[in-house]
Amino acid sequence: MENVLRFRGIITLVGVFLAVFLGLKSWETWREVRLPDFQRPTISVTGEGKIFVKPDIGEIGFAINSEAVKIEDAQARATEVINKVVSMLKEKGVEEKDIQTTNYSINPVYDYPDGTRRFRSWQVAQSLKVKIRDLTKTGELLSSAAELGVNQVGSLSFTTDDPSKLQEEARAKAIEDTKQKAKELSKKLGIKLGKIVSYGEFGGPGPIPYFGAAEKGMGGDFSAPQIPTGENEIRVNVTITYQIK
Repeated sequence: MENVLRFRGIITLVGVFLAVFLGLKSWETWREVRLPDFQRPTISVTGEGKIFVKPDIGEIGFAINSEAVKIEDAQARATEVINKVVSMLKEKGVEEKDIQTTNYSINPVYDYPDGTRRFRSWQVAQSLKVKIRDLTKTGELLSSAAELGVNQVGSLSFTTDDPSKLQEEARAKAIEDTKQKAKELSKKLGIKLGKIVSYGEFGGPGPIPYFGAAEKGMGGDFSAPQIPTGENEIRVNVTITYQIK
């Protein structure tokens, strides 16, 4: 009886050992199949996706700089111009939510005759950022703002109201381009591609802004300039790194 119990104990220990051994081998096999081996050599492939789209939104900055010996006079002048510009924008269909003050500052201005500092005036500066949804009115708004006394125009750019969908479309093209290049490259090199171990992406340049001064002509007359919007290029580059089998 004692020998039988001893034999059963040995069988049990062997069974436990085999179960543990097979479990470890199964885990190693699963890891080999499911997880990348970072000790294997890799190859990185870069692809590009780009689309061209006509912009539907314009953004422009208007600014007024007013100087006067008395601070209240400088403020009054700047406020008068800005109020007129805001009223003009609303009359021409720009919504209040698309008009934003981006800067308001008051600073003393000094002269330095003979190396000594002398107070000259106070300078009040106020800036607006305006979103233009009807791009056909861009030139008209520029001219009207200059007529009302705006003396600086900056950051004129054209973009799209919802670029995220366009970015996704460009990304999908870039990924497809990368996969196709990887497939062709693997054939030429005589290698087989394994799992993807890393992915990265970066976008291309954004819209190019326009900077300029709003100046009156010789006779003080203004004509609405033509403002071609062209097309915006949305570009995404991606890099995918594959293991080599």
